[in-house]
Parts: sequence; structure tokens; C-alpha cells
Amino acid sequence: MFKKAKLFAVLTALAVSLTGVATAFYGSAALAVTPNMQGMNWFGGPVYNGKPNLEVTAALVDAGGGVEHFSFQQALVSMLGEKTVHAEVGKLTKQYGSKKVNDWIAAMDFYVTDGLKRATAMGINLPTAPADLKGATLARRLVSEGTDPHGVFWAGWLFDHLLSHDIHDMVMADLQAAHGRPYDENGHRITNQAMYDVAQALGLKKVKLASLH
Repeated sequence: MFKKAKLFAVLTALAVSLTGVATAFYGSAALAVTPNMQGMNWFGGPVYNGKPNLEVTAALVDAGGGVEHFSFQQALVSMLGEKTVHAEVGKLTKQYGSKKVNDWIAAMDFYVTDGLKRATAMGINLPTAPADLKGATLARRLVSEGTDPHGVFWAGWLFDHLLSHDIHDMVMADLQAAHGRPYDENGHRITNQAMYDVAQALGLKKVKLASLH
């Protein structure tokens, strides 16, 4: 009994020591990685480790103007119409402020364009987008791809489905290197809220709002 207790104490001390070393060496990045080890995305929600649905990704890219000129705002207008998007951006601006909303739109552009660069470097190419995956149909599909088994929409779950979990993590590391962790978190937070709002507008009332919003 004493030997087991002593061994447990030594292992506990070692774990604490290693955590301290990791935090000192990597800073906040070490803390960010921990949730992934537990099957959770960096900013909440479960990890999806399956194959990405590249046809949906291709449809989103087409809606946003193509690989070379992708614009998330253009994709939103293509899916929902200018009037609806204008109203939603106004709602989000009141909720978060114009700077954070502008940062969110820029972050979404980055997620897609950087994700495509990462995929291309890994030899992954987008298929042709399905002809019928446009407009509100595409918006519903994006909501579906981002809604976890518990009915909660998570940006991380969506990005895992669009890019793969590994590429999703690479893209977040790229974004955080350029703009910092709070910028990335803001991108996930407002995506959670915006896509929840889209789900409600499309009549998908069973979709739940993530805790990060």
C-alpha cells in the first residue's frame, strides 16, 4: 500500500513538473493543445476525426467566388441573400461590436484560403461542387455539417468536416501565429452564433447554441 501511494505521489509530481515545463516552453499554446488530447476542439465541442466532406467545401468555395478570390461575405450573400446577410451582420454588430465582426469575417476568409493551401500542399484537391448544392440548400448543409451528435452547432465541428481535424488545427496555428489566440477564438465564437442564427432563420429549430458565443 505504501509503495503504491509513494509511486502515485511521484507520478503526480512528475506530471505537475512536466506541465510547468510545457507551459513555460510553449506558453498558452500548451494549454490550447490539451483539449484536443481529450477529444475536444480548442474552442469547445467534440473532435471529428473522419474524412472531410470536400464536396461541401467545394460548394462553399464556389459560393464565395472561387479559390483565388474567396470571400466569406460573398458566400453568405450567395446562400442567404443580401437583405438577410445585412440584417444578420447588423445584429452581430450590436452584439459584439463592428471590430470583432470585421475580424470574424476576415478570419473566415483565412480559415478557408489557408485550409486550401494546406490541403493542396498535402496533395488534396477539391472535387467539382455538386450543381444542386447552392443557396439555402448549401446553408442548410453547412449547419448540418457543423451540428454535433448532441444537436449543438460548433465552429470546430464544422471546420473538421470541411478541412479535416488535422488541417483545421494547422490553420488555427497559422492564424494564431499571425493574429494571436483571442482573434482565433473570436472567429469561432461568432461563427457559433451566426450559424445558429442561420439555422433558426432556416427553420432548423432543434439546433442548439454553443456555450462559446
